[in-house]
Amino acid sequence: QVQLVESGGGLVQAGGSLRLSCAASGNIFSRYTMGWFRQAPGKEREFVAAIRWTGSITWYADSVKGRFTITRDNARSTVYLQMSSLKPEDTAVYYCAADLRGLGVKIIDEYNYWGQGTQVTVSA
Repeated sequence: QVQLVESGGGLVQAGGSLRLSCAASGNIFSRYTMGWFRQAPGKEREFVAAIRWTGSITWYADSVKGRFTITRDNARSTVYLQMSSLKPEDTAVYYCAADLRGLGVKIIDEYNYWGQGTQVTVSA
């Protein structure tokens, strides 16, 4: 069982930055591919970024490539999402998730565990 707790969300002006954190419980965190997803009001949840358990491979949605960076610290059982050059369209609830198999990192149903989400609001 893995429990995930996100933090770091908030209100920021367009062009600003935020760093989200996701702390995981459980001693097998290092074996999971970790992902970030987001859901804006009235829209479906969508993939944002993911990172392999080794930290050596990352994936990004085209909409955030070059602006967001996902990293992880297995010693702290924490995954991060550094968000820069934020845009109003980045406004959403951001969720982190854990995927044991790591075979479909952009697919919501592949993830085994989810956090409760943290709100990110970007003002124009």
